[in-house]
Amino acid sequence: MDNILADIEWYKNDNIKAIEAKVEAQKIAFSPLTFQAVQALRSLSILQIIEDAGDNGISAFDISQKTGVSEYGVKVLCEMTLGMKVLCLSKDSTCVQNEKYTLGKTGWMILEDNLTKTNFDFVNDICYKGAFYLAESIKTGKPEGLKVFGDKWTTIYEALSSLPEKEKTSWFAFDHFYSDIAFPEALPIVFAGKPRHIVDIGGNTAKWSIACCSYDADVTMTIVDLPGQTAVAEQNARKAGFAQRIHTYNGNILDAQTVLPQQPDAVWMSQFLDCFSLKQITKILRKVHECASRSTLVYVLEPLWDKQKFLGESYALQATSLYFTCMANGNSKMYRYEELVNAIETAGFELKTAHHNLGSNSYSLLVFKPCM
Repeated sequence: MDNILADIEWYKNDNIKAIEAKVEAQKIAFSPLTFQAVQALRSLSILQIIEDAGDNGISAFDISQKTGVSEYGVKVLCEMTLGMKVLCLSKDSTCVQNEKYTLGKTGWMILEDNLTKTNFDFVNDICYKGAFYLAESIKTGKPEGLKVFGDKWTTIYEALSSLPEKEKTSWFAFDHFYSDIAFPEALPIVFAGKPRHIVDIGGNTAKWSIACCSYDADVTMTIVDLPGQTAVAEQNARKAGFAQRIHTYNGNILDAQTVLPQQPDAVWMSQFLDCFSLKQITKILRKVHECASRSTLVYVLEPLWDKQKFLGESYALQATSLYFTCMANGNSKMYRYEELVNAIETAGFELKTAHHNLGSNSYSLLVFKPCM
């Protein structure tokens, strides 16, 4: 039960002992430093060397010899992460002179777990510096941390094509890691109704549209996104051999001048609505309602933090909301099931079905039909 989020009741309890609460408070107080300590262990290959040493462990001296990092540097990093259970001391460590470090379970997750690695790179490369401006972002409702990448943009989506390559790679890896895993389970649900034309709003690099064309030989796709994203989508569609079936439409979905393609069989939004406030979500869905026919189905794929199997995943989604606040747009977040459904139904839709726990990241696929 410690690792499983059964329902919202878990958040109503405060059963932690005072001494444990003090430890947790210290972790928070020093978290910027401890994050960078682990990042240093990764980038300096120390964590990998310790994993390679196995259960026998390896001394600070030997780590220093292998990496070229001073023994002092090795010790301050490793000692810090002992308290975090990233590392442990080997069983035969009886005094300072013979101490050896082994990899803890948390350290293994940091090295080997794809969710953790993706999140770690994303926070380090995209969020870390900008997080200093979180309080300012809360006050202004704008992504004040985005200024660390320049002052040309009002949201990170406009900046994506201009980000440095390392940062861009981390952003797209984070973006695709979550939703792409749910695609294989989502495709049969969407194509059970045999849609011939799907409008993919926020289609980004065309991964979903390409997946649809690969799954069904008769479907055509229209990707609606900003110009920088549609240019990449067109390139990827050509490379995949679907240039004749994947079309693009440049437009800002919030712009009053943006008119969506009319009467599609289906509208798809994957990890898209969390980029907007609840009021904006209702505004977007009203625009979708205007283009929909009576039979159009709207599919919304989102990770909802109160529909996760495990506390770690729920925690990661709650933390991702802070990225939206200080880096992405200043006014959106990762939503709970009820608040997202309410915002969509306010726009004139009715929830038809809800499919939860899609993929290893527990995505929810919400299917709506228009109220006519």
